[in-house]
Amino acid sequence: MKLILLQKVQNLGALGDTVNVKPGYGRNFLVPQGKAVPATAANLASFEAKRAEYEAKAKSILDEAEARRAKLDGGSVTIKAHASAEGKLYGSVTPRDIADALTAQGTPVQKSEVVLGEGPIRHTGEFDVVLHFAADVETTVKVIVEGDAA
Repeated sequence: MKLILLQKVQNLGALGDTVNVKPGYGRNFLVPQGKAVPATAANLASFEAKRAEYEAKAKSILDEAEARRAKLDGGSVTIKAHASAEGKLYGSVTPRDIADALTAQGTPVQKSEVVLGEGPIRHTGEFDVVLHFAADVETTVKVIVEGDAA
């Protein structure tokens, strides 16, 4: 399936690239998310006519992501959770908990932007968590999980 990318997609291509992807990926993800359109003659002409508009939109998204990265770069957040005496949590700390804690500190973060590579956090301690804002914009924050006396 040939598609024209309307924005940069990580590991696929940049704005305006014509790419060949598997039909399911294009039909179920790229097109519904507004990241691509089918590569027809009419869509290609329409894209070229609106290229400056798409580039301006991509630049504004990148600038906003860079500003958020600069605000959070090297930051930390403390989350209190129920834990045993050995430090094992009764439950876990998930991306939603981390996003809520960062939002409460004053920087809005979506749970989809929090990347926990090894799954939810299940022990107390300090953890480095990656925040992925845009195709090439990510930063690391320190998450400190403390047990509370419950």
